[in-house]
Amino acid sequence: MSAPLSGLTILDLSRVLSGPYCTMLAADMGARVIKIEHPVRGDDTRAWGPPFIDGESSYYLSINRNKESVAVDFKTAEGRAIVHALAAKADVIVENFRPGTLAGVGLGYEDLRARHPALIYVSISGFGQTGPRRDEPGYDAVAQAEGGLMSITGDADGSAVRLGVAIADIASGMFAFQGLLLALIARGTSGHGQLVDISLLDSVAALLTYQASRYLLAGDVPARTGNRHSAIAPYDTFETADGVLVLAVGTDAQWQSLCRVIDAPQLGAEPRYRANASRVEHYGVLRPVLADILKAWPLGTLVDRLRAASVPCGAVRSVAQALTDPQIAARAMIETLEHPTIGALKVLGIPIKLSATPGSVRTAPPRLGEHTRSVLERDLGMSSVDVDRLFGAGVVRAPGV
Repeated sequence: MSAPLSGLTILDLSRVLSGPYCTMLAADMGARVIKIEHPVRGDDTRAWGPPFIDGESSYYLSINRNKESVAVDFKTAEGRAIVHALAAKADVIVENFRPGTLAGVGLGYEDLRARHPALIYVSISGFGQTGPRRDEPGYDAVAQAEGGLMSITGDADGSAVRLGVAIADIASGMFAFQGLLLALIARGTSGHGQLVDISLLDSVAALLTYQASRYLLAGDVPARTGNRHSAIAPYDTFETADGVLVLAVGTDAQWQSLCRVIDAPQLGAEPRYRANASRVEHYGVLRPVLADILKAWPLGTLVDRLRAASVPCGAVRSVAQALTDPQIAARAMIETLEHPTIGALKVLGIPIKLSATPGSVRTAPPRLGEHTRSVLERDLGMSSVDVDRLFGAGVVRAPGV
């Protein structure tokens, strides 16, 4: 069967991470994504590195598979005409410029809605299309900081820490994809498109979940606690004889199993530690005792025994170790594509597994302007002479032109 978004066309005016991540998710599920890029610099991430592989940024390569690249300068009248013509054939537009930027060149939501009432317009920005901060630029680190996420990340006695991935951008891309799908469902009933307004700050706030609830319901301002959990114990990292262990003991039964595995029946029998709430209350006393026991164990042996006893645990692994796990291979989470200049190109697989209508990783991230000529001639019916003239004028670009 066809992938679930087959037949859907998305005009992607976004760049960097949040928008391209959204459109990659859609492309993986069968949507045709036409990526509009600046004819000189392209997507900003094409210059982000090292590492570069045969001149291509690994950052750019990570989030732009299954797309077509059209390099066009839409600040020119002819460039805007091309984007308008493509918008007329699209179901969805995705953009992540600062609010008002595209409206300034006649490509805003109201401009396009008037011409194409069924068009779904997805806008991702730092602070949203409304509110007193709408005009501020949005960056992931700022959103993590301003959204409270950094304040709860890091060691209790250390500085606030940004997550190791751009989680504000990635979460915003996920929420944008969700909004896109919801707008498609609504259009199926009403026949009309709508604006999907996603902000990095909103996305980070939404991720706070139970930490936000602590403040909203109890007035408790969460603070950094390192790797421990504020409401579950032991839920933390521990040094072993040869590595770092993660424990995620979520039930009292798992706690008792842990005590049996590590030959510490006295901890399981201690009244202060029998119930989770009491373990959390007395964690300052419990942790050093538990840590002293665990540091004598070889990590591999301990993990094997804990898993056999159904105690949630794992080793703190490097990215290289994680991506070479046989489970990752079994789940097709590493795919190989053929790139026109790089050759075999490994990329992450698709985490959404659909049994009847699965997505697929089909084509390598495009070179800048790789599909400019084919899209202009095939989709817009332009002659090769007219396309060559646009190349000569610098309005559009293709590789080698």
